[in-house]
Amino acid sequence: MQIADGTVVAMDYELKDDEGTLLDQSQPGQPLTYLHGHKNIIPGLEASLVGKAAGETVEVRVAPEDGYGVTNPSLEQVVPRDRFQGVESLEVGMQFQANTEQGPVSVRVVKVDDDDVTVDGNHPLAGKHLNFNVTVQEVRTATEEEIAHGHTHLGGGCCGGGSEGGECCNSEEKAEGECRSSGGESSGCGCSH
Repeated sequence: MQIADGTVVAMDYELKDDEGTLLDQSQPGQPLTYLHGHKNIIPGLEASLVGKAAGETVEVRVAPEDGYGVTNPSLEQVVPRDRFQGVESLEVGMQFQANTEQGPVSVRVVKVDDDDVTVDGNHPLAGKHLNFNVTVQEVRTATEEEIAHGHTHLGGGCCGGGSEGGECCNSEEKAEGECRSSGGESSGCGCSH
């Protein structure tokens, strides 16, 4: 079977920047699994996998426009250090959630001065070319439920390795469309059945 919209793809991958630095990779025996055609991976990589089959290896260079976008200078701001109350030591690379008029935004610290901190809301890989080496492990037809939800359901459950019948895994209750553990924490699937 070939990769096309409505297929579930399992793949091993390595991601490097243009300098050859390893940025990310799948773990041995744990391929990345996604529903093709539902924007679950970056567009440039998804487009390059169309028509590939299990066992094929692909090397892809993705431009920023087809990856995490170009760098947006307006997402970099200088804020007063006192906005980080309760944080004793601020260091470059630390990440925080900032509340904005558009909702919460993840920002990372890029510069620390005496009274000011520069934060950047761009994705850390924005503006970078991404070099993928992908090996397709499996391609299968997605279930109707997976297509309706827009993501894969591994092992019959909504968050991978779930219980029989597509119920929420590791949960005692389902509230507001999320799987919740007995401790009330979301198990991370975020799907509604």
